[in-house]
Amino acid sequence: MPTTRPAPRVLEGSIIRLVPLEEQHLPALFRAIGRADVFEGGYGGGTAGLPSTEAGFIEFAHDYYRRDVANVYGVWLHDGTMPEPTLVGTSTLGDFELDRERAHIGWTAYSPSVWGSAVNPESKLLMLGEAFDHGFGRIKLQADAANARSRAAIAKLGARFEGVTRRDQRRADGTWRDAAVYSIIVDDWPEVRAGLVARVARFAAATS
Repeated sequence: MPTTRPAPRVLEGSIIRLVPLEEQHLPALFRAIGRADVFEGGYGGGTAGLPSTEAGFIEFAHDYYRRDVANVYGVWLHDGTMPEPTLVGTSTLGDFELDRERAHIGWTAYSPSVWGSAVNPESKLLMLGEAFDHGFGRIKLQADAANARSRAAIAKLGARFEGVTRRDQRRADGTWRDAAVYSIIVDDWPEVRAGLVARVARFAAATS
């Protein structure tokens, strides 16, 4: 199968819907993730990079979310706990290297109200499926090496830890972070997919 960048489209899950992020979504995204407890784990360069206003967040978003070269999704919750679908976060499938069959899932942040829920496993289930269905063979996931919560969430997906890339990226305060790097390859996908499907089903059963 030739490797191709997926055309941005809506990805439908049982409790969430991944919708290509658009300009009109940015104010709602700021309300969901524009807070210190989201950024303190390293998102957007850390708390020093947290915009203090909606207008500042929109300006930040124009630089941070590269919608021209990546598939940037808004994560909409529609599990019946809200009166209508609600934007609760964002995640991106990007860094496409078609000749090497590689891509990267990252730039992920959610409202703390959905931390520990089925939102992240189903989001990754949908994006990984989209990537592998388009011929990719390796998907990278990474987090600030100091962010234990994000690292645990990545490992729980079934991703394999590959190591730490030292002095990988500058934070908004000027310090340098190390990156903990994980991957899921196409050979892992059947087992990883089964695990994610089971996790989402358990959450659904617990809330029904």
